[in-house]
Amino acid sequence: MTETVLPPGIDCGTGMAPVHNPYTGEVIASVCTVDATAIGTIVQRARRGRSTAAALSRATRASVLERTARLVERRGESFALLIVNEAGKTITQARKEVARAVNTLALSAAEARRNAGEVVPFDAYEGSEKRQGWFTREPLGIIAAITPFNDPLNLVAHKLGPAIAGGNSVILKPSAHTPLSALRLVDTLIEAGLPEEIVTVLNGGADIGAAIVSAPDVRMVSFTGGFATGEAISRAAGLKKLAMDLGGNAPVIVMDDADLDAAVESCVSGAFWAAGQNCIGTQRILIAREVYKPFRDAFVARTKLLRVGDPFDEHTDVGPMITEEAGRATRMKVDAAVAQGAVLLCGNELNGSLYAPTVLEDVPATCTIWQEEAFAPVVVLQPFESFEDAIEQANAIDYSLHAGIFTSRLDRALSAARLLEAGGVMINDSSDYRFDAMPFGGFKYGSMGREGVRFAFEEMTQPKVVCVNHLGDVR
Repeated sequence: MTETVLPPGIDCGTGMAPVHNPYTGEVIASVCTVDATAIGTIVQRARRGRSTAAALSRATRASVLERTARLVERRGESFALLIVNEAGKTITQARKEVARAVNTLALSAAEARRNAGEVVPFDAYEGSEKRQGWFTREPLGIIAAITPFNDPLNLVAHKLGPAIAGGNSVILKPSAHTPLSALRLVDTLIEAGLPEEIVTVLNGGADIGAAIVSAPDVRMVSFTGGFATGEAISRAAGLKKLAMDLGGNAPVIVMDDADLDAAVESCVSGAFWAAGQNCIGTQRILIAREVYKPFRDAFVARTKLLRVGDPFDEHTDVGPMITEEAGRATRMKVDAAVAQGAVLLCGNELNGSLYAPTVLEDVPATCTIWQEEAFAPVVVLQPFESFEDAIEQANAIDYSLHAGIFTSRLDRALSAARLLEAGGVMINDSSDYRFDAMPFGGFKYGSMGREGVRFAFEEMTQPKVVCVNHLGDVR
């Protein structure tokens, strides 16, 4: 018998949708869904939440977020098991996600207390000598937050934490694959003292998503997901702020002076963490020709040691993809690359939703697997002739989140940091390193705004200037 999960404050009627375990395929819960006919009620609730949120003091917002962080930490194993059950992450990876979510909530609490605005030095400018003032950071109002399946707890925390810290209300639409972690986090926020109407959680299809995005009362859409959906949101949104993380195709450069053992270990983790379902996961590894063969051989050998299987098993390294369909689509892309001349070094084996870590070389630059985000445990190895050649290949894609370089030369590392067109450059780390306090977002096509708690907080608030003109001398 499966659990029926109801979001707080929403009348779902008879709409229900199943949530499946990606590894077993079994239905683990049913969640209540709504369609676009409910948009009026939803926006009305969010308006009430907006007024309630704006009235909360910074101390209250911070205290709620701090208490939530402690509750999630105390219940960490329960949250981790839920992530494994609905997202298919291995238990080790799920525990790390919970720890990151605790940090995200704590950082959000600190931002509520800290980031209140600044003094503006009006009297530093001629003609304003008798003026003084400041600016505050005020809530935008209603934030629409749309989250993906791959980090079902921490990416929700990255939307809710800064929004609540800034005094906003939120309409949250989590992935249909992984709504349970989001619902449990919202329940925990309410338990910690957040007024219930401040966050409205919706489960449903594209119609309710489009209705939320286009609602005039919504002042910002914060979206993490794919390019096609991001484009649709930007067309439908109208005059409001947009913040989007739309994926990547991360390159990592391995120079001839790199520590190859460290580079192999880091890149294997970077490529296959969370079954490769990671927007900053390492996808293209560009290797100096002088060290290409030893790197390739060591990388393939290390990849073959990874255990693929039951994500609840402590010894599993790579769990399932989110659906069997995702696994089949990945294998089709790899087969197409091989048909065009790519060489398969290992992997490309599919068993249900389990897709074996896959390594390719000699992939033509015209292949989908080279040009587009794989979002799967697939990595491409490619030699280069010079540093300039490596940079050119790394930058050849139209969008970019993170990049990495392994080198022992400081001058090369700093040159790469300057020349790589990416939102983050990881030196002697794979592309998938992320700390929740740093700015996070993409370069080039589709890049809009930044996450990372402080930066999301500032995206979700607006400055208000107060200026006092001293008309006479004060005695």
